[in-house]
Order: sequence, then structure tokens, then C-alpha cells
Amino acid sequence: MDLFSRSWTALRAAVADLPDEDFERPSGCAGWLVRDLVCHLVIDAQDVLITLVTPAGTEPTVDAATYWKLVDPPTGEDPLDALIPRLAAAYGEPRWLKFHLDDVGSAAGRAASLADPAARVGTRGEVLTVADYLSAYVLEWTLHHLDLIAHLPAAPPPPAETLAAARTALERIAGAPFPASLPDRDALLVGTGRRVPTAAERAALGPLAAGLPLVLG
Repeated sequence: MDLFSRSWTALRAAVADLPDEDFERPSGCAGWLVRDLVCHLVIDAQDVLITLVTPAGTEPTVDAATYWKLVDPPTGEDPLDALIPRLAAAYGEPRWLKFHLDDVGSAAGRAASLADPAARVGTRGEVLTVADYLSAYVLEWTLHHLDLIAHLPAAPPPPAETLAAARTALERIAGAPFPASLPDRDALLVGTGRRVPTAAERAALGPLAAGLPLVLG
């Protein structure tokens, strides 16, 4: 729960501090500008609110790691992915995107802090505990924080503790640890295909390299 709050608070603060011109820069998500990514975060926050008020009465079917499915890299043809840039453009000025993210994002953060970690919720046709659901989103927030600052060197990075937690989560999904020579940030970028590994990194990854990138959906 604490790592969810730290990762989400840091990401929202990074967005709030961006100058308007940065919203037109590319993000780390292929084909998306920073404004598109921020619009996606608004939708993510809505998903958190919806899930936390969708109780489930059956046993969990997934945990924080198996919640994520491995999918093919996005092609831009998915209807929702194609909708995001149009929605983002409709906001016009960045201040309205900032306002909406702060408004919905704050509510999602409060809902998470008030939720019972042991309660079970339903989302995407699966059931999991609130604790596992929020843990899964630490990975989501951290990766998107890296996407946000991919071409913004002056922007603050994710907190070190959430980078470490996200790395651990990705290693669970991969079924093996990343080499210690890869810092947490690089492990996340290389592991999810956000950056191509160098020759030295590929050698250090060994057999794990054949299973990369891990595209989460």
C-alpha cells in the first residue's frame, strides 16, 4: 500500500511540474506524446477507482504478478490506443489535463489508502486481493514514470524504492532475476523493450534475453 502511494504521488507530482511545452514532446510509449501518456494516466486512475468499488465474492484467480498478461507489442491499431491521442488533443491546454489527473488521481490515491488490503476485487475478468491489485500498479506507475521522463532529462525519476519494487515484480513475471550488473532503471527499460540492450547487457542477461521484451497488458 505504501509503495503504491509513493509511486503514484511521485508520478503525479512529476506531471504537475512539467512546463506546457513538454506536453508536446515524445514519451517513452511508442507513438505517444507526453500529453497522450498523461491522458492514459487519467484513464488508469479511473480504472483504479472502478476496481476498488467492484467487490468479488470468490477466491482470487491471480496475484500481483499473474495479473499482468504478456501481449504482443502495440501496433497502434487497438481502438483504445488510437483513441488516447484524440482524447488528449481535445483537452487543448495542458493545464486541463493536469487538473483532471490531479482531480481523479487524488481520488484514486485516497480510495487506495482507505481500502482493506485483504478485500477481494474484480477486474478484467479476474479476482485478486486489494493488496495484490495495488502492488501490480506499482509496476504500472513506475514504468509510466520512466515513459514520462524518457526525453525529459530534467524531470525527477521514480523513487528508488519503487524502482526496486518494480524490478522485483518484473523478475517474478520473467521467472528469473535480471543480472545484478543491470541497475533497476535499466532492468525495467530493457526488460520491457523500452530500450534495446547493449551487447554487454545481452551477454549478461544470458538465456533470459531470448524471452525479452516482456510486453505487459
